[in-house]
Amino acid sequence: MAKLSIMKEFWDFLKVRKRFWLAPIVVVLLLLSILIVFAQSSTVAPFIYTLF
Repeated sequence: MAKLSIMKEFWDFLKVRKRFWLAPIVVVLLLLSILIVFAQSSTVAPFIYTLF
């Protein structure tokens, strides 16, 4: 439940401050962090390493 409130608060910040350019940056950082987590598992690692 705490994650949803953080996301709602971030969305409200973007709407009020008109900082929509921050959204793609946050999305890319989240995707990279998910990729790093999956790269640590031995079955997915060879496929991740070929991307870089």
